[in-house]
Amino acid sequence: MSATTISATTRTRTTASDEPDKRTIRLVRPTIERGHDIHALIRACPPLDINSSYAYLLLAHHFAETCVLALDGEAAVGFVSGYVPPARPDTLFVWQVAVHPAARGLGLGRRMLRALLERDGLVRIERIETTVSPGNAPSRRMFGAWARELGADISESPLFAGPLFGDESHDEERLLVIAPVANDSNSGGKP
Repeated sequence: MSATTISATTRTRTTASDEPDKRTIRLVRPTIERGHDIHALIRACPPLDINSSYAYLLLAHHFAETCVLALDGEAAVGFVSGYVPPARPDTLFVWQVAVHPAARGLGLGRRMLRALLERDGLVRIERIETTVSPGNAPSRRMFGAWARELGADISESPLFAGPLFGDESHDEERLLVIAPVANDSNSGGKP
């Protein structure tokens, strides 16, 4: 994708027609046919951890209800992976939020997160959890803004210390909890 300029007032793309535009990006449940596209998208979104293609195939196959894929035409420009922990049906754990560099600044991350909470299968969600490294300022800003949008509190606590990752050079992952989530905006049947 080529360089672009974003209009600060409309937040839509103002250059080349092949650039993402929030009006044309559609949100869908991921399918296994898109597993490779999701993997490529994550590679284009440092500092996100890149999992195997197999992991993204499994997410699309087993967890499509708790994941969102953003498409601009046929190009994958955003992805949220998440799941409901088996022992906590009121909690959505958000694993990764990826937005292609060319689609940043359009509010796509929060738009995908909102779409998850509108799904019929997630109407009972009262709490959102995610992990974020201390230095990931963009994710911290996005989750903070989402908590304010939801009228919820956000708390932070240690979860995975760096040494737990073994030989990988990995920052600590801190647990962010957004709660309570009053999920009364559920309109059902959303992508």
